[in-house]
Amino acid sequence: MMQQRSMSNAAWGQLILLGLIWGGSFFSIALALREVGVLTSVTHRVGWAALVLWGLVILRGHALPRSARVWIGFAGMGLLNNVIPFTLMAWGQTQIETGLVSILNATTAIFGVLVAAAFLRDERVTRSKAMGALLGLAGVATIMGWQALTGFDPRNLAQLAVLAGTLSYAFAGTWARIMLKGLPPELAAAGMLGASFLIMLPLGWAIEGSPFVAVSFTAGAAIAYYAIVATAGAYLLYYRILDIAGSGNLLLVTLIIPAVAIVLGAVFLGESLPARAFAGLGLIALGLAVIDGRLFKPFANR
Repeated sequence: MMQQRSMSNAAWGQLILLGLIWGGSFFSIALALREVGVLTSVTHRVGWAALVLWGLVILRGHALPRSARVWIGFAGMGLLNNVIPFTLMAWGQTQIETGLVSILNATTAIFGVLVAAAFLRDERVTRSKAMGALLGLAGVATIMGWQALTGFDPRNLAQLAVLAGTLSYAFAGTWARIMLKGLPPELAAAGMLGASFLIMLPLGWAIEGSPFVAVSFTAGAAIAYYAIVATAGAYLLYYRILDIAGSGNLLLVTLIIPAVAIVLGAVFLGESLPARAFAGLGLIALGLAVIDGRLFKPFANR
């Protein structure tokens, strides 16, 4: 079961702030991708974020882990929670609207329920979780259009890439519970991002060349935002909200993110989404509400 607590005004404020930060990350990535390649954008994201978080780890005096298992855990999290999803989603943004990427990103929690049930003994699939997952998958099918079952085009491929990224996030959540349980949040995040940078730097350099290229002020500011604010800062805020509000309440952030990304994409990038994208978002939101359970508690208690 997801941990669910009452929400204070302070917790609500932090939750909304996290939604705004992560919603804005899609817009900033879109700006950066106008001047740098996909792999270069990801290298900067994990590299600068790792630098900030390792600085925090040193300031707080955390001892470095000595267990090989923990370092393997960092490497696995780097791949599953950063390298794979960041790369797939950034490439997806070169083909489809940022708002659409953010909508598909909301399926992370739905896939997380299914993956956790498959690998963790204490995360069984309840009736509400199964129903919520089916609603979420129906939302995905609605967004992509049923014609995607008969033929593929670059937009369909990009949407599948984003969905593969969300599935990677889901596996990362389960991996973290198995391999990194009990570590201080800032140390876990720093180790993960450090491992990601060690993977991305040689990979991106070999394929796209040196990541240390001159960019405009706009692209530089966008990179700084999504690396330092929307990655390093957001991870710290995420764990703070998790501590004071619980995982059930934290799930609500997935419904704030698309609204922010859609508005920014429409106002500043001139994007418009088809009606089926909003219908799909509605089904995904309903699926998340069913998984969360609070929407139906008043009726269950009658």
